[in-house]
Amino acid sequence: MISDDVAVPLRHHVVVLSLPGVLPLELGIAAQVFSMDPNYELTVATYEQVVPVARSGFSVTGAAGLDALDKADTVIVPGYDDVDADVPGAALTALRTAHGRGARIVSICSGAFALAAAGLLDGRPATTHWQVSDQLQRRYPGIEVQPNRMFVDDGDILTSAGVTAGIDLCLHLIRIDHGAAASNSRARFLVAPPQRPGGQAQYIDQLRSRPSSQELATVRDWMLENMAATITVDDLAARAHMARRTLVRRFRNETGTSPMAWLTDARIDRARELLEATTEPIERIGRLTGLGNPASVRAAFHRRVGTSPQEYRALFRQEARADVTSPRRPPVLSNLTGTA
Repeated sequence: MISDDVAVPLRHHVVVLSLPGVLPLELGIAAQVFSMDPNYELTVATYEQVVPVARSGFSVTGAAGLDALDKADTVIVPGYDDVDADVPGAALTALRTAHGRGARIVSICSGAFALAAAGLLDGRPATTHWQVSDQLQRRYPGIEVQPNRMFVDDGDILTSAGVTAGIDLCLHLIRIDHGAAASNSRARFLVAPPQRPGGQAQYIDQLRSRPSSQELATVRDWMLENMAATITVDDLAARAHMARRTLVRRFRNETGTSPMAWLTDARIDRARELLEATTEPIERIGRLTGLGNPASVRAAFHRRVGTSPQEYRALFRQEARADVTSPRRPPVLSNLTGTA
């Protein structure tokens, strides 16, 4: 029995707001991380009594409604399927109110679109899944979208990239609240790394931007076929039969970047393919792609991918081998407090 004069420490109250079309893994990540941690109290809240889960054939019944946000210390918005869908006005109001009274607001993946719709990301840095980061930036130009980040911690508002980056962010929250030892312990329970090296860029399938038109398609094709050679803007202008300034302007209009920046991304894309599929040494990969000597390859990877070529190869070659050699096992489902 606990004496009346002994204070019982209050647990940090986390409310996971499940919006229509919620992505099941992202909802599960937030619930799994915090529902079984004794330092936290978890509530799953829904806008409606029953919320459909994206393309899954089942629904989620929340333990509470939007009023749960009134007492939340942290509100987490997992990603949802249709980022073009209007977020219910009552949900946006509840997010703004929670933030206004001092709650920490967190999004996983496309949940950033709900935070943006509520006006909470205006003038702030944020990230989301790399597939929709450009869309977030176009729709909300006041946000400083950082598509290469696993997560962005802007104090009272935090956003993560897609899917498993939500684990990285949730562990980061525990690290903030209770220190590295607590975060590491939770990571071991989840069988996840406490912190992953590099950024989201290492998971993007193609770094080079996709063109909006094909006027300079033959020039770009030639760049891809000859990337091992030394290529200058003057070379490209001559092939396009344009003045240098005209070529640069039209190239930027089509791709959103300069010719040499696009070529560097294309070279890194090719280097990533070689790192994943071959055992070629870094020195030879640098020659094959035109990235140069090993030091130049490492510098380009750190600057654009956020990790080293060796770390990238270790991650993706290992995953490739696991895909081939590991038997498929059925998923293990856990009971999640506050969900049904």
